[in-house]
Amino acid sequence: MFEGAFTPTASAPQALSGGDRYPAPPRPAMNLASVDLNLLVALEALLEHRNVTHAAQHVGQSQPAMSRALARLRGMFNDDLLVRTSTGLAPTPRGERLAVLLPSVLGAIRDIVTSRSFAPGEWRSKVTMAMPDHQALVLLPRLLPRLRERAPHLDIVTDPLLAGALRRLEQGEIDLAVGQIGETPSGYFRRSLYSDRFACLLRQDHPALAQEWTIERFSTLRHAVIASGSEDGFGQVYDGLAKLDLPDRDPILVPNMLTAPAMIAETDLVLTVPHRVATRVAAMLPLAVVDPPLELPPYEVALIWHERRHRDPDHSWLRGEIAAAALATVQGGRRSADPIELR
Repeated sequence: MFEGAFTPTASAPQALSGGDRYPAPPRPAMNLASVDLNLLVALEALLEHRNVTHAAQHVGQSQPAMSRALARLRGMFNDDLLVRTSTGLAPTPRGERLAVLLPSVLGAIRDIVTSRSFAPGEWRSKVTMAMPDHQALVLLPRLLPRLRERAPHLDIVTDPLLAGALRRLEQGEIDLAVGQIGETPSGYFRRSLYSDRFACLLRQDHPALAQEWTIERFSTLRHAVIASGSEDGFGQVYDGLAKLDLPDRDPILVPNMLTAPAMIAETDLVLTVPHRVATRVAAMLPLAVVDPPLELPPYEVALIWHERRHRDPDHSWLRGEIAAAALATVQGGRRSADPIELR
């Protein structure tokens, strides 16, 4: 070893290239709250046009304002970003990387803060609707073909349980509910779909059809009632029967609208259901549709949703489609399914 040669030790600072004797300490993470997004818009224009005057015209600023923006950007990024050359401004390596990143980043921000145009055909999602099976029987045959044509990538999931529908709407467990509700609580919206009346279903050769159809005759029959299992004011379709004070023992509870008609077709039971439901099942089974011999109040079927979905363009469009399907159902009723007139 030469005399006087210097041997570096672990504690001695290493000389760095470029005249930097000590490594720069790591910079603290930038606080985004201190970032002016308008500067990024200016930087995008500068990197695209590479001319302060043209960039200023592109974003609607004056040339001095764009020059001040460039100075602030250089301080924010600790980089020149654009430097003068014989042919004009040229980006630094950091500027080149930002030129690649900025269009997608600013594009995402623009999508966030601007309302997008809704294209139903491109909507890819799943929507859960709570509706009892008898309402599904009325609405879905019209609704699903409409949606298949207009929004082929939208999946509709129906939930027959209306229990806790308002709470589930609020928490986002379901998106929409179809049923009855007396008053719409604060934070919820409703749209009337259609009104209906009650009708009675009996098997076609039921002995009661050959006799005078009176309240007394009606009250002597054994009744079946579909157990709705609903809360929150939904599912009041069958409440009218509870007010009849029938002398017969308690009605037979049937779990759903799919089981009930098959049972009615094989027994002497009578089932009181919405008229539109009655006509649909009577077209598939040997059943007679008869007006009840007493006045039962009509009911209104409504579409219910929470305010969290109210302004969403996707869901607004879907609510319109559901209403249109309900209207087509009302206007396209089959005359062959009209109730039998009994003496």
